Amino acid sequence: MCKNDIKWSNGKRAVFCGLGVVLVLSVTACGNKDYGHHEKGVANPDTTQTAFAIMGGQSALSPGYTDNTVLNQLQADAGISIEWTTMSESLGEQVNIRIAGDELPDAFMGVGFSNYDISRYGDDGTFIDLTPYLTEEYMPNLTKILEENPDIRSAITMDDGYIYGLPAGERMGTAGVGAPEDYSIYSVPQFSMINKAWLDELGLEVPATLEELHTALKAFKDNDMSARYYGNAPGSTIPMSTGFDEWCWGQNIFYAGFGFTNWPNDVCNDLVLRGDGTVEFLCVTDQYRDAVSYFHDWYAEGLMDVEMFSQDSTQLIAKCSQGYVGVSTWWYIEELMGDYAKDYVFLPVLDGPDGTHNVTIRTGGGINSGQLNITKKCKSPANLLKFFDQWYDPEIVMQLQYGPIGTYFTEQDEDGIWLSISDEASREKYGKSSGELKGECEVFGPKLILSDYYLTTFRMEDRAIERLTDLYEYWMPFVEDTSVYPVDCVFTGRELDDIDWYRADFESAVSEQEGLWIKNGGPTDEEWESYISYLRDKCGMDKLLKVYQEAYDRYSGKTTAE
Repeated sequence: MCKNDIKWSNGKRAVFCGLGVVLVLSVTACGNKDYGHHEKGVANPDTTQTAFAIMGGQSALSPGYTDNTVLNQLQADAGISIEWTTMSESLGEQVNIRIAGDELPDAFMGVGFSNYDISRYGDDGTFIDLTPYLTEEYMPNLTKILEENPDIRSAITMDDGYIYGLPAGERMGTAGVGAPEDYSIYSVPQFSMINKAWLDELGLEVPATLEELHTALKAFKDNDMSARYYGNAPGSTIPMSTGFDEWCWGQNIFYAGFGFTNWPNDVCNDLVLRGDGTVEFLCVTDQYRDAVSYFHDWYAEGLMDVEMFSQDSTQLIAKCSQGYVGVSTWWYIEELMGDYAKDYVFLPVLDGPDGTHNVTIRTGGGINSGQLNITKKCKSPANLLKFFDQWYDPEIVMQLQYGPIGTYFTEQDEDGIWLSISDEASREKYGKSSGELKGECEVFGPKLILSDYYLTTFRMEDRAIERLTDLYEYWMPFVEDTSVYPVDCVFTGRELDDIDWYRADFESAVSEQEGLWIKNGGPTDEEWESYISYLRDKCGMDKLLKVYQEAYDRYSGKTTAE
């Protein structure tokens, strides 16, 4: 596609009604409503049932849950027994057969139902409403968490106002390394870095502005620094190499000089939440237009890798680890630059042409409620929920996620924090790596791990500590607005249909044109107007914006005008 001939794809996909494990929504589930022994909003007082049947998923390395010491102790403490039917393969097919045939277990665990399915199965009575059980009387551990984290309750409340599943999710954030504010480890997905040894050789300082970086990149290229400093082949220097709109190795961090960073996003690429609670798409702002026009000049000068649009992460690592690249992006300098890592430092977020910068942070650690859903078959949900409320104790969920105390967690430090078994010790004692040991011991289900657990209960992995420390101390000071669109917003069925119908084409159109403008130059006024019109008229931009705004308004408790 040439610069002045904008052509767009308008293929549409069929609306998907299914689980993350690829379930097909059954006709039975969408048919007559049957609430069995239950009524929405009212707790069932029956406590006669103590034996339960649960169906769900397990790790491929797991031997099953029947002999799991942690689960068996929790059952004994709750005064119940559970018959487990779990599998690592064909789970979606088997769950769908059970629901379609109305041969329900008392609960599904570790299935991963989507919000779409949860709403449908909750509406027709397949899943019972758990709202009346989320109280101090029935679930004291979880109730305390929900009181302290109202956003978690918002994330598991469906569009009809009811809750049909228990919360699950892992929130690994800066609170886990002792920071007073808790920012997700995913907040800034790209850390930029520069070869300081090359800068020193050329008598240049670490850049603080895009203009200074441009000067450095040009010097890297003109002096062929890969050949000059490392003795590589003449002409091997690549001033800057990244991917294009990639997760931790894209070019997006450099857009901060224009007031935004359009990260790859779990919600919708280029969507941003403003501090006043309004949402917009960055890809139709003047700042975005200025950014792609600006970086075209760098690309035309040979300062940006011509393979940035086609290479994969393995190819990028190969170039960097051979000393060819002056500037790149990744989470860890050592992992990307290999033996040359000592020559690199983090490159700060750079001021743009007007002297300003801003990093748009993204969300992470989403909460879902598709990991434990009680069905209408269950006579005594209060008894079963007593068992699952124990899962919301930090030391219990630690063992369900990794393995039992005495097996995976072998000792505590001076502060009483549990330390995991080393890889060497695991191989010596059990004949397998610590990762394999975790796979055998891990239990799927409603596990909720909050950031402060890593300070109070068990130690975080070293690499996560390093990344979170870098995030908080180095990168977050560049962030002016910490507003972020929540990944766990709940959408109505109609909204999900609109997202499914428009989102893929919208994102593809934006990404394709962004790449073309960087390579070929532009946009002209005519191209810009044509581009915006296409997004609005053919890719449902206004409909998508309405969906995301209304979903956020519900999530935040704001009343949406009819």
